[in-house]
Amino acid sequence: MNRKTILSKDFILVIIGRIVSAFGNQILRYALPLYLLIQTGSSALFGSIMAVSFIPMLLLFPVGGIIADRMNKRNIMLVLDFCTAILIALFCLLSGKIDIVPLMTITIIILYGIDGVDRPTVKASVPALVEPEHIMKANSIVDMIDSAASMAGPVIGGLLFSVFGLTPILYVSIFCFFVSVVLDAFIHIPFDKQAPTGNIFKTGTDDMKESFSFMLRERPVLWKVSLIFASSNLLLTTLITIGLPVIITQHLGFDPDTANRLYGYAQGGAAAGAILGGLLAGVLSNRLKSKACPILLIGCSLFILIGGVALQALSAGMSVYLVLTIGCGLLLTLHTLFQIQIVSSLQLLTPINLIGKVISCFMCVAMCTNPLGQFIYGLVFENIGSNVYFPFYVAGVIMIVISLLTRRIFYQIDLQIKEQIRKRVADSD
Repeated sequence: MNRKTILSKDFILVIIGRIVSAFGNQILRYALPLYLLIQTGSSALFGSIMAVSFIPMLLLFPVGGIIADRMNKRNIMLVLDFCTAILIALFCLLSGKIDIVPLMTITIIILYGIDGVDRPTVKASVPALVEPEHIMKANSIVDMIDSAASMAGPVIGGLLFSVFGLTPILYVSIFCFFVSVVLDAFIHIPFDKQAPTGNIFKTGTDDMKESFSFMLRERPVLWKVSLIFASSNLLLTTLITIGLPVIITQHLGFDPDTANRLYGYAQGGAAAGAILGGLLAGVLSNRLKSKACPILLIGCSLFILIGGVALQALSAGMSVYLVLTIGCGLLLTLHTLFQIQIVSSLQLLTPINLIGKVISCFMCVAMCTNPLGQFIYGLVFENIGSNVYFPFYVAGVIMIVISLLTRRIFYQIDLQIKEQIRKRVADSD
């Protein structure tokens, strides 16, 4: 198998395709939930639908990992992009003909389900396209692409949405996914077909058992870290996902058009923070270690606490907005560093034939708290009245305590990576 550098044609095509499809995905993820929130005015319904939509993605993460290890990854990405384009085209045709709430719910559910297969596929492609010493840089590039799309998507989507409404966003996203299909067709990802162990259900079950067995018995540090990751999603990222649009559109006193644009800018600012995190991960790839992860999570928690202080102490809506936007951006800078470091460590500690399955299982555990957090925060912001600062205080303090209590786990990861590198050197000699 011809292993390639980080600047190989195939890796560059994966990145370009990822740019286009991620941008189309992000403008949808910005516009569809915001449209639903504006149409219904209910943060509880908004949070509940977001939570329900997240469940198919979690259920399909393991399936995506199994498929990624047993099928050609290029073909998987091509089919998923094509299906997404068709899905949005159907949404355009049915919009206005049936009730928007079930139509929006079904569309978002399928979008997240597709993402549940796509993410493990892209992550599993990285070790097949670059050498081990470039894995962290490659992961940082992939994450920066997603973050850049997260920045440009909401900003452009916010402008389009406030001026033209939802329809132009749908057309732009359809175009993006069809372009991505064309790019996918020219990618070659090395693939060694694995023999099935029985029918499709037995094969899937065996693969799931193998991946969970690896995490629980051979590398127990991985499932421990996945639980810490899950805690950060429950306490921090879902608070931003639900809290930011609700606070900006309902609690800061802006008129609807201004609020929509400001929310788009806030999403863009948050994504800019994630891009910065990706850049830092690439620059610090040779120096950043897992033992720094607790410090990164404590930093994230401090920005959440600062947001709570702003909501309680500041009276001017624009001042609160700026503090929240900057704080969320810096939080995502640190959380992106944390995420890239952990995923890179997982890839280094996992055999190549298990990477897709183990990544999918890891992501399933790490993100299983997202729907729970979205549902809880939706109810909290629906019933908390003007005391919107309170969840920020609670989440920040709990996450700091978790970070302090789990420091030894991250030291174990660094020790195991050193041991793994020593074994590879010994084997090569």
